[in-house]
Amino acid sequence: MKKFVVRFTEEAEADLLRLFDYVLERDIVAAERAQAAIAKSIELLEIFPFSCRKAGGSRDPFLRELIIPFGNSGYVALFEIETGGHVTILALRHQREDDYH
Repeated sequence: MKKFVVRFTEEAEADLLRLFDYVLERDIVAAERAQAAIAKSIELLEIFPFSCRKAGGSRDPFLRELIIPFGNSGYVALFEIETGGHVTILALRHQREDDYH
């Protein structure tokens, strides 16, 4: 079974820090749980990136979204499956946010 290499753009890393900081300001334990939930979900992309839904409004079959359950809502990671066995996470947002930043 082929394993994909998952990497983050600088923007996605900034999103991850922003989301973590938001929860951290309110609840340290919840922030740790959120970080673990995101990390565990992203592991799925190493093996099954095509199992995630196609990004809304995109006709590109390689642009997809990973739903990351957490609490009453969760997070969404926008990613692209690229040639050479790479998956690049382009952005992350909370499910209650309007769109990617």
